[in-house]
Amino acid sequence: MHLNASQASWLLHRLHERIKIYRHIEVVLAPSMLVLQPLSLQIDRRKFRLAAQNAFAKDEGAFTGEVSFTMLRDLVHYVIIGHSERRLYFNEDDDLIRDKVAACVRNEITPILCVGETKQERRAGETKRVLHDQLTTALSNLTGAEVQDTVIAYEPVWAISTFDGELAKPHEVKESMDFIRHQIKELYGPKAAKRVRVLYGGSVDDQIARGYLEIEGCDGVLVGGASINYHKFSGIVASAQRLLQDEIEG
Repeated sequence: MHLNASQASWLLHRLHERIKIYRHIEVVLAPSMLVLQPLSLQIDRRKFRLAAQNAFAKDEGAFTGEVSFTMLRDLVHYVIIGHSERRLYFNEDDDLIRDKVAACVRNEITPILCVGETKQERRAGETKRVLHDQLTTALSNLTGAEVQDTVIAYEPVWAISTFDGELAKPHEVKESMDFIRHQIKELYGPKAAKRVRVLYGGSVDDQIARGYLEIEGCDGVLVGGASINYHKFSGIVASAQRLLQDEIEG
């Protein structure tokens, strides 16, 4: 919940100046709901795609103040669903997130499903159980073909700076990402497990992004606070480009 309309427009202008068109890198911006429409007119769609940070599970009805996926379908490519802050502050449970994921797919928008354990759950050795429960419930209304087109963001709550988190080590992230793909394989088969995109989100900035992007099976990062700093965010995109170039040349 940052930036008014003019501030968001200015940030987009700065990002446009600093980020080039990359053929194999997708850059997605997720501004507040209020500025999605004006930014959709300003955005260079060769460089950026838009995402909403949240939406309501019903397509329409007497739900004053809510915005549905149906309303967003012509504006955005993605919607973030189940972010840790939505789960914590707004009591969004797995069943509600399941309904949101289904509504998102129903309206031909790609969900970015956030999953991850708290510090207490990790200390109790419950990481895999939490990830299993979050994934199986959230995806339960989808087919294998629909699952393989979704995006899953592993977002350990214990590693998020908003909650005074500690930096997650790449091997810890890889272990959970591997488990996520294993669960997808068990539920929807090897094709879905291979094709589903898995991101990492947890206090990612321009200094450490590459360390996570280098993890085998990591398809990108979900950026939090660094996304409203155009130096840091463009630096993250540059890190991804350098990594891709190194892999091509290597």
